[in-house]
Amino acid sequence: MKNRIYLDHAATTPVSRAVLDAMLPFFSECPGNASAVYATGREARKAVEQARRETAAAIGAQPAEILFTGSGSESDNLAVKGTAFALKEKGRHIITTSIEHPAVLNTCRWLETQGFEVTYVSPDREGRIDPESVRGAIRGDTVLISVMAANNEIGTIEPVEEIGRIAREKGIVFHTDAVQAVGAIPADVNRWNADLLSLSAHKFNGPKGAGALYVRKGTRIDPLISGGHQERGLRAGTENVPAIVGLGKAVTETVREQQKNAERTAALRDRLTEGILSSVPDAFLNGSKTGRLPNNCSIRFSRIDGEALLLRLDLAGIAASSGSACTAGSQEISHVLRAIGLSEEEAKGSLRMTAGPENTEQEIDETVRTVKEIVEDLRSMFRG
Repeated sequence: MKNRIYLDHAATTPVSRAVLDAMLPFFSECPGNASAVYATGREARKAVEQARRETAAAIGAQPAEILFTGSGSESDNLAVKGTAFALKEKGRHIITTSIEHPAVLNTCRWLETQGFEVTYVSPDREGRIDPESVRGAIRGDTVLISVMAANNEIGTIEPVEEIGRIAREKGIVFHTDAVQAVGAIPADVNRWNADLLSLSAHKFNGPKGAGALYVRKGTRIDPLISGGHQERGLRAGTENVPAIVGLGKAVTETVREQQKNAERTAALRDRLTEGILSSVPDAFLNGSKTGRLPNNCSIRFSRIDGEALLLRLDLAGIAASSGSACTAGSQEISHVLRAIGLSEEEAKGSLRMTAGPENTEQEIDETVRTVKEIVEDLRSMFRG
């Protein structure tokens, strides 16, 4: 059943018609393996290299610096593990933050079992990482700093340009998980001083199962997947040509429309945020009021269970997400909300809504009314 109002664009976005049209021929009409030397293979290779140029142009990189992967999580793993093992003789210390996506956090935790040491820098109450805290964590054996460009839960935009500059000054590899940022805000690997940058197509109207990793020329990383020579020997496996084509088309479209879409989604976000905060007592914004992604609205409600709120919203035809996740049958509090100092009760009462340019003011107003009604009803049940 299709939800009437979709407000979970941070989780995934619909594939655009233009992206789908670009992909379709490579499923059947042009089925060649991009590594083959015959004509159909050469046509597939040409399409892959076009997508590589498109992806590079979107972030200020060179085409040879783009590697295609199967997801943003794979890109994060390749960046973090690949750097750690390539530079392990130089040092075994990594700096990251306590609010990273699990693709980075769990990778760092695994590296700790392999003899690496990791420093997890904490954010302030708005989810912002202080560059000076990163500087203070640097040691003589630090080989990698990994800080996300924007937080996927609360939308706070991080000062990656400053952090990247510190890393560059110290001669340390800098990786940024830009999965939520690319397409939403201007992304430039040179302005950000990034040596490695991860992105994922399904966050900007591309297909699921397609990601990319920017690797600055001269940056050493070890492969995760051994096998053939694909992707400069750093990511073996036959290229997923349709998905790669879709990624290239999607990132080109998104960057072209980025400012217009950001202005539109920011207006919708503000309408949603202000509508809820002004009509629902004891509702509070999570994250930065100003330095946040243009489409992200993260709000917590006192005396409310976020999962109950989500279920009621779903029944009302509104798709959103909670500040907590269900793991192995028990509710696990969001590590991001814990890191910014929220109590368990506050974290459990959080709701994330992320708009897309296709959303309307009417949908936003209906969402405000629905959230208000559900919160009032849930609180009345709690009082009873």
